[in-house]
Amino acid sequence: MNDMNQTDLFKTWLSHYSSILFKVVRVYTRSDMDGDDLFQEIAIQVWESIPRFRNDCAESTWIYRIALNTALTWTRNEQKHQRSIDSVGVEQRILMEVNKPQDERLTWLYTEIGRFDKVDRSITLLLLDGFSYKEMAEIVGISESNVGVKINRIKRSLIKKSEELTNNGI
Repeated sequence: MNDMNQTDLFKTWLSHYSSILFKVVRVYTRSDMDGDDLFQEIAIQVWESIPRFRNDCAESTWIYRIALNTALTWTRNEQKHQRSIDSVGVEQRILMEVNKPQDERLTWLYTEIGRFDKVDRSITLLLLDGFSYKEMAEIVGISESNVGVKINRIKRSLIKKSEELTNNGI
């Protein structure tokens, strides 16, 4: 593939699948600055993956796989540094979010998704984007039946937490 074709495909993928990248970034980062860093890292990985793309899966599946794998690697690397700056980063984000009107339910949902382990977090994002169990299994690397079990547990967990909030008047 020559550079022009790679460039055109990269631009097309970013245009069509940027929402996927932003969702992954939102769930795997705690600050806007980290989000920018992770988005850039994912974009680099997408660019470098283009020559290896063989059309044996949907482009969206390919992009999700790259985004999730990059986010997981990035998270492992950042956890070392995050411990020391965690409290400052949370306070900065809260201060920054005061000026941004957001749907509290959506903020709550993304916060809860961010608390899941890496597999459940990935499955939840894929579910929200309408991927089939088969596609989720392929991207995450587990069986379709395991995907179904995990989705049922995730749903029960979110329903329970939501009911607890409602019962507590929040």
